[in-house]
Amino acid sequence: MPYPLKSALLGLAVSALVPAVAAAEIGEHSLRFATAGADGSPIVLGMQKFAEIVEEKSGGNIEVQLFPGGMLGGDMQVVQSLQGGLVQMSTMNAGLMSGFAPDFALLDLPFLFESPAKADAVMDGPLGDALAAQLEEHGLKALAYWELGFRNLTNSQRTVASVDDIEGLKIRVVQSPIYLELFSALGANPVPMPFPEVYTALETGTVDGQENPAASILSAKLNEVQKYMTLTRHTYNPQVVLFSKPLWDQLNAEEQTLLQEAAREAGVYQRQLARDADAKAVAALKEGGMEVTELSPEEMARFREATKPVADKFAQQANPETLKLLTEALAAPATN
Repeated sequence: MPYPLKSALLGLAVSALVPAVAAAEIGEHSLRFATAGADGSPIVLGMQKFAEIVEEKSGGNIEVQLFPGGMLGGDMQVVQSLQGGLVQMSTMNAGLMSGFAPDFALLDLPFLFESPAKADAVMDGPLGDALAAQLEEHGLKALAYWELGFRNLTNSQRTVASVDDIEGLKIRVVQSPIYLELFSALGANPVPMPFPEVYTALETGTVDGQENPAASILSAKLNEVQKYMTLTRHTYNPQVVLFSKPLWDQLNAEEQTLLQEAAREAGVYQRQLARDADAKAVAALKEGGMEVTELSPEEMARFREATKPVADKFAQQANPETLKLLTEALAAPATN
């Protein structure tokens, strides 16, 4: 065989082997991805997008099974499953991580972010990286930050058009100290509770109200047991996508890169979906019979003033270096 022809055939053989070798690096895995978020919510739709991306990028080798609506337990129960390697993935309100890494409480400071774009810049920058690093010693790997959105107050008792109207209401809050103090400062009686239990608690009158983004309220059908909604937008929730660190460490570098990139790619889709869904959800809730109240600028100022001591307290408890990263990110000029 002439040398040039032999060389060309050898080159073709080698090039044909390269994709096969690369594909062999992605092993067969079945990942359980759990959330307390309701089926049909932007969170679960983001999980579906993640599963599609992973299936495509892995050539079908990695299957992602979704467990929405608290099927595998509430947020804290699932976190324990992640730490123990019983569940591979979950996504939840990033502020809930403050029980493991206290600096995450900074994300739940009232009236912290002025816009979703500012939140993206903060979470996708050095602050988000620093917070993610703090979770690894607790058996958790943060892959990306998605969005739950701006939280609003609902209740079954009366119109809330001012801070004074909240006095005495029993409000379900997430299982995080800052929410307890936040709603205590507003005059409510806060009741910490896992999200899967909220509908029944509202229906039975165990609590009078709750607070969540509009899309979450709609997808969980909380409007069926709540009459009044106030657009307080008191807290913005980034959503953290978590992987079990013990199981993460068993994956090879190529598998880890694939999952990390898929989580971030799905996050772009999920964030936009959440923002589009917010305005649509408010309109749908109105059409469904909820009384929706928008606060005047004067009342918003009163809300900020009432919650400022809570914000100051939790900011002072944070690591000074982490607080510095947050302050610098918030002060940075907006970019397109």
